Amino acid sequence: MKITSSPFGFLPSGEAVTLYSLENDHGISVKVMDYGCTVTSVSVPDRKGVIADIVTGYENFEDWIKNPAYFGSLIGRSCNRIGKARFKIDGIEYKVSANHGESQLHGGFSGFSHKLWNVAIIQDEDQLGLEFTYLSQDGEEGFPGNLKVKVNYLLTNGNEFSMEFEAVTDKTTVVNLTNHAYFNLGGVDSGVIYGQELQIHADTITETDSDLIPTGKFRDIRNTPYDFSTQKAIGSHINEIQMGYDDNYVLRDWNGDLRLAASAWDPFSGRTLDIYTTEPGIQLYTSNWFDGSILGRDGIRYQKHEAFALETQHFPDSMNQPEFPSVLLNPGSKYSSKTMWKFSTR
Repeated sequence: MKITSSPFGFLPSGEAVTLYSLENDHGISVKVMDYGCTVTSVSVPDRKGVIADIVTGYENFEDWIKNPAYFGSLIGRSCNRIGKARFKIDGIEYKVSANHGESQLHGGFSGFSHKLWNVAIIQDEDQLGLEFTYLSQDGEEGFPGNLKVKVNYLLTNGNEFSMEFEAVTDKTTVVNLTNHAYFNLGGVDSGVIYGQELQIHADTITETDSDLIPTGKFRDIRNTPYDFSTQKAIGSHINEIQMGYDDNYVLRDWNGDLRLAASAWDPFSGRTLDIYTTEPGIQLYTSNWFDGSILGRDGIRYQKHEAFALETQHFPDSMNQPEFPSVLLNPGSKYSSKTMWKFSTR
């Protein structure tokens, strides 16, 4: 296994951005930049050994800095949506930045996905990777508390790429971190994902209103177009749903252990992705708003339904939904979460 680094570009502030490449002994490589802890590339072999990049990415460095689609980025302080961009802790209301209509999406205007992180290299006999650290100051994007965050990205010779998240705070706050990679297991230039198959270990989703803010209710999806409890093609019922999937799946029998949450498979290439997580939910998003305006690598312009995201998470708007698992972090406690992508072929 080996790890290398190279200059990637400069922020408008003049700070240098570095791109790191992690490679194991089986042809799997993951590229990550220190801006936003962003996974810019994941290259894996198919059943014949042909290697392809399976995550979406931009052609130009300037687009990586703007990153309106959040390609591969670490999302925080709170991923997904916060309704009305506000919540209460101990009776005190906090108003966070509203960057998506009246709500907050993915941490605000300049969330963790748009920060330059400190980096240390991790390497031993069994794995290699990167340790990212960042101090989110009290009041950043409206969130309370000075939050110290550590994230480890690790690649093994078992073809596993894990993301380990930790955080501590000096004031009660909310934390909900994820990575926002978009996958196409046929390769990002292979077109729509309709024939790729998916299984999610869930029987319910969190019901949402027209702005995709949870109502607080759970919706039974068994035997509906949303049901992926058994493996089926992503496109088998997608046209029965307005635009496509953008839903938080409630993982079955959650207890905080690292367990298999979802599996995706491309019958043509044989590439398989298994996602393990300690989180209670996973957001399926099928790139419903891609319209050709995003310029990807090698001149690709991403179209609707040409990639899917599976974002492990606590539920959206949990800080305003008492029936949802809590996203509160208190002083003296540690936020801890792990998600792992395991690659194989069949």
